[in-house]
Amino acid sequence: MVDALVIIPTYNEIENVERIIRNVLSLQRDFHILIVDDNSPDATASLIKKIQTEYPESLFLIEREGKLGLGTAYISGFEWALERSYQYIFEMDADFSHNPNDLIRLYNACAKGSSQVAIGSRYVTGVNVVNWPMSRVLLSWGASKYVSWITGMDIHDTTAGFICYKREVLENINLKKIRFVGYAFQIEMKFKAYLLGFKIKEIPVIFTDRTQGTSKMSKGIIAEAVFGVIKMKFRSLFKHYDI
Repeated sequence: MVDALVIIPTYNEIENVERIIRNVLSLQRDFHILIVDDNSPDATASLIKKIQTEYPESLFLIEREGKLGLGTAYISGFEWALERSYQYIFEMDADFSHNPNDLIRLYNACAKGSSQVAIGSRYVTGVNVVNWPMSRVLLSWGASKYVSWITGMDIHDTTAGFICYKREVLENINLKKIRFVGYAFQIEMKFKAYLLGFKIKEIPVIFTDRTQGTSKMSKGIIAEAVFGVIKMKFRSLFKHYDI
């Protein structure tokens, strides 16, 4: 029985998705993959369906009606995983900014170590980012420092999107009460795991910017993260805050 599921949201990732699928499914440890596609105009979902004929027992697809946001894509994936017997549930990008080989290191941190959340961290041992302009490195690094300061979390890479959750973490977070849909979703999930007392460990990884396809970052996503963190921390000070 395979106990690990990798959730990969996609929107116009036809240039990357086949290679990322084959890389993950060729690892020495067995993983299943769930693609959550937001009706990609480039026919990403059609390609995935063709690949499914080769991997009918390990590659799965959720097709959504439109571009509904990163957070809701992951929540759909989490709910799908919790309806099944997976014990380790991963977040991962489709564009190879996250190295598939590091999935095993994240898995081992939770399955063999004492961690309940393992974060593939760009900043726990310095700055491990390749192919980003300095302005973006400073923005990302500064955002993580800002979030850590506001929330009190001792996490170097608070905005990271390469993560392994043990099943019990997702079972204890009220996924229907997650407020953010962009990259602030990553912060909110970590914050709620932190408030619940789960052990969080950062695993150093090298983040490599995409070479194919287009980044989904926007000013609105950044604004949601900057201002949303303050609101999130403020709400957490009250007893009625729903984790």
